[in-house]
Amino acid sequence: MSSKERTTAEQRRVLGLTSIGSVMVALDVLVVAAALTTIRQDLGASIEQLEWAVNAYSLSFAMLLVTAAAVGDRWGRRRTFAAGLTLFSVASAACALATSMPLLIAARTVQGIGAAFVMPLAMSLLGAAFPPERRGWAIGVFSGLTGLAVLGGPMIGGAVTEGLAWQWIFWINVPVGALAVLLVRRWIPESRGETRGLDPGGATLITLAVLGLVWGVVRGTAAGWGSPEVIGSFVLGGLLSLGFLVWERRAPQPMVPPAFFRSGAFSAGNAAGFFLTAALYGAVFFLAQFMQVAFGSGPLQAGLRLLPWTATLFLVAPVAGRLVDRIGERPLVVTGLAGQAVGMFWISQISGSAVHYSELVPPLIVAGCGVSMAMPATQSAAIGALPREAVGIASGIYSMMRQLGGVVGVAVLGAVFAAAGGYESFTTGFTRALAVCGVLSLLGALAGLGIAMRRRTSPGAQAARQEPVEELS
Repeated sequence: MSSKERTTAEQRRVLGLTSIGSVMVALDVLVVAAALTTIRQDLGASIEQLEWAVNAYSLSFAMLLVTAAAVGDRWGRRRTFAAGLTLFSVASAACALATSMPLLIAARTVQGIGAAFVMPLAMSLLGAAFPPERRGWAIGVFSGLTGLAVLGGPMIGGAVTEGLAWQWIFWINVPVGALAVLLVRRWIPESRGETRGLDPGGATLITLAVLGLVWGVVRGTAAGWGSPEVIGSFVLGGLLSLGFLVWERRAPQPMVPPAFFRSGAFSAGNAAGFFLTAALYGAVFFLAQFMQVAFGSGPLQAGLRLLPWTATLFLVAPVAGRLVDRIGERPLVVTGLAGQAVGMFWISQISGSAVHYSELVPPLIVAGCGVSMAMPATQSAAIGALPREAVGIASGIYSMMRQLGGVVGVAVLGAVFAAAGGYESFTTGFTRALAVCGVLSLLGALAGLGIAMRRRTSPGAQAARQEPVEELS
């Protein structure tokens, strides 16, 4: 086998195994969506506890992403990735064994910690394995599979819940995770990022800042937006965020070098990713329930009814990844998120009265094609804006912004839904929630306008584009 063939085979293995890890953790973000009704009946859960079953995972996931990326750069990306998969699998078993909502929420929290050490390291390993001229294609495949896992979560969760039991949506992670760890240690070469200290002060500040801000959003509806708990959480989170920025400017080896954000593509890509995921996760959370309430579908049928939306990711995202390499990210981000907004507004308008399922298919396809175009492009804009040695931290920041978007999206849409009457006025709350999804998508499209127009014509051009940014590291 020639050197080129060995390199190609190694790249395919890296792409396959990192995608498996990403699919596992992305699937578990919303795999419980279709099982929420069953879990509520089985464990006697309240609506707030059901939200925490989703958000506890996303919150712990988001809090540790930047720290996990820094740990991986220092201690080895493969080693950290394998450790994250191991913890994720063990916590999945704990979720399956939970006999009460507090135990399930606690296990989901630990599961999110494991996921935090999987997702950014998956992207770091991917970025290290592929040269710039092929990275767009690889990210397109990776993003397509990851997005398919997010949107396919309700369908898979519904099939498992209806065919077996809701516990099996977690049990399935155990053998898959164990096999993935063995293959990762055997087939993926070790890599490290730029040598730097772990910056424990920065890690503590950013973790607590994220906790404060997201806690306020999640608790807003239950505790009251004007309550001391919520206001105090926002104030504390804001002060800790400012403290983190000041710390990072003065730290000799900052976890997140402030100079990274001088790149317009990096900042705009992260902002677009935040709003994209906020709209996406919020829509999945409510659409899976809408299919059951409006049409009397079982968990599996509800997931199958979302196929016009979910299947587009598998078809469109890889093509979008190739287009990123040719026309740049901005057209795909702006057009894609605008398309997602159109689909969300469309569903909001027609679902307010008696609606046939066939009427939902066109807007689901429009929204699905939109997010499929935008997802690999936002990721490419954020990660590709920085030099190759900074891909670990770049992926950690992007993953954190995306998970924060998911938590905020579910919490904000939950607040809108509850304010409209909640489950007693489900249709009214649903239409308003989906309209907010459209607004979030438009905000993402506006953020995407900040990504500079460019054309990747050759590896040399790509290298030339990245050269000035290397000064930021």
